[in-house]
Amino acid sequence: MWKLCVCLCVFAWCLHAMPLRKNNSLGCNKLLLVSFDGFRWDYDRDVETPHLDQMAVDGVKAPYVTPAFFTMTSPTHFTILTGKYIENHGVIHNMWFNTSTTEKKPYYQTQFVNEWWDNGSLPIWITAQRQGLQAGSLHFPGTASTYDGEKAVVSEVEPRFYNYSNETAWQQNIDKILGVWFTEKKLDFVSLYFGEPDSTGHKYGPDSDQRREMVKQVDRTVGYLRTSVENNNLTQCLNIIITADHGMTTVHRGSGVNEIVLYKIPGFSFQDLDFHLVDYGPSGLLLPKEGRLEKVYNALKGAHPHLHVYKKEEMPPRLHFGKNDRILPIILWADLGYVINGYFPVQTNKGEHGFDNGDMDMKPFFRAVGPAFRKNLIVEPFETVHIYSLMCHLLGITPDPNDGHLNATRAMLLSSEERGSADNNNSIMTRVFIGFGAVSGFLLIVFVVVVTHSIIKRRKQIQRAVTCEKSDSDDKKQTSF
Repeated sequence: MWKLCVCLCVFAWCLHAMPLRKNNSLGCNKLLLVSFDGFRWDYDRDVETPHLDQMAVDGVKAPYVTPAFFTMTSPTHFTILTGKYIENHGVIHNMWFNTSTTEKKPYYQTQFVNEWWDNGSLPIWITAQRQGLQAGSLHFPGTASTYDGEKAVVSEVEPRFYNYSNETAWQQNIDKILGVWFTEKKLDFVSLYFGEPDSTGHKYGPDSDQRREMVKQVDRTVGYLRTSVENNNLTQCLNIIITADHGMTTVHRGSGVNEIVLYKIPGFSFQDLDFHLVDYGPSGLLLPKEGRLEKVYNALKGAHPHLHVYKKEEMPPRLHFGKNDRILPIILWADLGYVINGYFPVQTNKGEHGFDNGDMDMKPFFRAVGPAFRKNLIVEPFETVHIYSLMCHLLGITPDPNDGHLNATRAMLLSSEERGSADNNNSIMTRVFIGFGAVSGFLLIVFVVVVTHSIIKRRKQIQRAVTCEKSDSDDKKQTSF
């Protein structure tokens, strides 16, 4: 027993002397950025979303966030990745175009036009890799491009005609990212893109039953994601940001609607243009022929009550959309619910985005959870341009020059002291459980040894007794003889 007490005292001292390891040494600064395209800020209000609600309880929620203008998929996503307004990162539209040849490429083909994306701004996955981290991207806009000769270490671009609404594929992608990319490949940062509920909102409208069902699918996927995080033992190491690029609104069309058709505007002629980009939602870009800018501008300015017309140098500063060579001399956008048509109405979407980022219907949602975030906290709305600085802070890297600031999101983060205390508490609990298991195992071994020793000792005593009895019996026989 004395030896046992000494051993336990030595073990306890060793346990107490074990140094606490910080999250950095455990690789616990991992970050997952998730975008659900077109998830408007209020989509969880007319649908039961238990998993998104629980995420808000376990982490941080913003009532809404404000995207960059134009509120289109590629430009707004690249703002999140670079922390720059659209006029500064240069991905000004979903479509690549060439004003000299009048060639245009749709959204999917534009993903593979390298110079459209690689024009001086680096997405966060390149910045992270240049500072010693490993990054990956799955289906996120901009993934297909190289930047200054570099790509994400691990990347996947969706195939052509990809089914964005396949829930089984969503779960498989989550399994791949959590079980392989983060766990086996030891990545530090991953950006993950889902093309819904944007597609459903376009086709059926934001107020449709189909959109509500798709929001339920998004919520189930969030639940699946968080369960998978636990199953892969990443809860204490992985911070998760879930947001979107823009919102969605119902398109006004039909009888009684004064639709915007440029061809019908008196004094305006497409013959006065060298190039135009219209019939793509509520926005448009025009390149007048030499000497005809004022004619085109004056014909369109004030010609329709729901059409806004600006020369690029006169764009409202709040929109940060005018100081880039790719932006054409005349910029058009429509009031909420109206789309811009060229010669005649050809757009059939019941829902649309691309409107003024000040319109509430264009605001996306925001959730964040993980060891770096506070719990059950609702923060003030902020611009998505600030998400980049937040991500760099979470990864412990120095951001490239950008238009955002960490102060816009700092309130949602635990202080270093609070996080250190939480880490220490987790480490202490872990050590307690390890210590308890070790002591239990040690006591079990001691118990087995003591019992075995007692059994052996008892057997020896019995053998001695039998030997003594036999000896006494022999002595008696000899005396009788």
